[in-house]
Amino acid sequence: MTHPRGPMDPDAFPPGDPTGSSRVRGRPPRRGWLLPFLLGLLAAVLAAQLVGAWPRLTGRGRPAVQPLPVTPRGDLAEDERATIELFRRVSPSVVFITTLSRRARGFMEIQDVPAGAGSGFLWDTAGHVVTNAHVIEGASAARVALHDGSEWEATLVGVAPDHDLAVLRVRAPAERLPPILVGTSHDLLVGQKVFAIGNPFGLDFTLTTGIVSALGRSIPSLTGRRIDDVIQTDAAINPGNSGGPLLDSSGRLIGVNTQIASPSGASAGVGFAVPVDTVNRVVPQLIEHGRVGRPQLGVAVGNESLLRRAGIKGVLVMSILPGSPAERAGLRGTSRTENGTLVLGDVIQGLGGREVASTDDLFAALERHAAGEVVKVRVWRDGKARDVEVRLEAARD
Repeated sequence: MTHPRGPMDPDAFPPGDPTGSSRVRGRPPRRGWLLPFLLGLLAAVLAAQLVGAWPRLTGRGRPAVQPLPVTPRGDLAEDERATIELFRRVSPSVVFITTLSRRARGFMEIQDVPAGAGSGFLWDTAGHVVTNAHVIEGASAARVALHDGSEWEATLVGVAPDHDLAVLRVRAPAERLPPILVGTSHDLLVGQKVFAIGNPFGLDFTLTTGIVSALGRSIPSLTGRRIDDVIQTDAAINPGNSGGPLLDSSGRLIGVNTQIASPSGASAGVGFAVPVDTVNRVVPQLIEHGRVGRPQLGVAVGNESLLRRAGIKGVLVMSILPGSPAERAGLRGTSRTENGTLVLGDVIQGLGGREVASTDDLFAALERHAAGEVVKVRVWRDGKARDVEVRLEAARD
């Protein structure tokens, strides 16, 4: 007899239930659930442990998906505190200078528009601002921004292009004008720390640090005359730093940042600053007279090649200005005899204790003195050297 469900299947009825009475229509037979549940639970636990151990097994760190706790730091280093204090104390004396150029705009309309930018610093509470002459060269006007953010129209007081220095003035309240502290440059040492504050690329009140890289450098001024005793530094100096202060570790002014040596025009670690001893001599004259009253001897000098052919070192005096200090001191000019033979005049080989080997040397030596001073001039005359005392006087316009 054939079963109505089809061929006999040993699994059709569970043992002990040949009729299938224990089955419910539409529902599978009941099986044991405990063992599969336990096996699943065990697998889940093992998987969780494997996930936790995976970084150790692979050597990878656990990703930080939450903000990390802040690690407390110790005290700032002593040199850090000193630098921070220096900037806090000196930066109010530094200013940002914007130069203006007069342009025609539209029909019959003239307007001053921004033309350039540079740095400067406050010299006194009267509002005098020191900067480079090349910062304001060609400008029709200038504005000065102080540390507190206020801007002031500036007037030109004086320019010394031979030294690349200029003085402006702003009419701001004295309490807003803390003057910079002035140091010296004659006792600087290569290797000592320096700090520059300025506005490179228009980024105002930027601090850079470095050392004195070299001393006694010479650079050309706007007029082509030589600026002597210039400070070389590796503190980053970029366009916009010009006219800003170079400081020693005490925060004293030791130079005015003026030039860089760089093919690209950006800082290459070779910057130059006009020494403060020159600044401190020139700026008071600019404030008082608007120009530098250069002292003079009253001589016209000859071509240096003439002396080189004669094998003599120095500057040849060609002629003496009548009534000049040189004439009163008895200096001799070059002359010719009746038969046309050239008789060389005095050859200046030193002034005020400085060696003179060229016209630039003579100008540089003179500029270290003031009108009215008596200086010793060493001259070569009649085959021997001698010292002559000369009282200098102001150059005539």
